[in-house]
Amino acid sequence: MATTPTSVTPTAIDDRATSVLVRFTPASITTEQYDETIRRLEKSGDWPPAGLELHVAFEAGEKFRVSEIWNSQEQFDAFGKRLMPILEDVGIDPGAPEMLEIHNIIRR
Repeated sequence: MATTPTSVTPTAIDDRATSVLVRFTPASITTEQYDETIRRLEKSGDWPPAGLELHVAFEAGEKFRVSEIWNSQEQFDAFGKRLMPILEDVGIDPGAPEMLEIHNIIRR
């Protein structure tokens, strides 16, 4: 079961809510396209969106990648409906994301 703390100090592993890790590896994207997408999201007032716990953008193996942790699949899906028109306008095809259930998150 995917889990993330629902309170500051959960009393047991069963006291956690489902979280998901989403990983994108678009076939073609530039840092300029990514930065423009973030600018538009910030300008719209929809960044960071509700439910997004962590967003990481990086290059690995000459590919630009984005990984995110979401509180729920539903929050990810709701944001995706608002994000996709921006990505299309900027010229980014995010491809199909890899969706993984999170077993545990440990924060410092």
